[in-house]
Amino acid sequence: MSLRDLYQDMILDHGKTPRNRGVLDAPTHTQVGHNPLCGDQLTLYVATHDDHVTDVKFEGKGCAISLASASLLTEAIKGKTLAEIERLFQAFHTFLTQNQEPTIDIGKLAVFAGVAEFPMRVKCATLAWHTLHAALENASQPVTTE
Repeated sequence: MSLRDLYQDMILDHGKTPRNRGVLDAPTHTQVGHNPLCGDQLTLYVATHDDHVTDVKFEGKGCAISLASASLLTEAIKGKTLAEIERLFQAFHTFLTQNQEPTIDIGKLAVFAGVAEFPMRVKCATLAWHTLHAALENASQPVTTE
């Protein structure tokens, strides 16, 4: 089995059975995101304390890439500081939009390497991340990829 096949399997697994799906009881940050091009929609719930993400969940519907990205995002940011999350966001975004190797370890998020080859799918993979960024910035408007 190739590395590409393993990556596809992980995306399909997280797309079919997303982790941390649901509503957080007491979020400190909430944001809605929408990709009108393919219909992906999500609401992200984040709890922070002392500059760390203590919990995160999401609800929504979308393609396998969008759901997998939201699922892997929730796993990647728990316990991290807001500064660490900002660096991870920037590295992941550059990785997908400019097809550049990340300057920091992005862990399991590397499974989205193949997505960079399909610009229309990049929006699916980055929707949850843009929604997270807006949530942590306390943005008042919902996030859209358009």
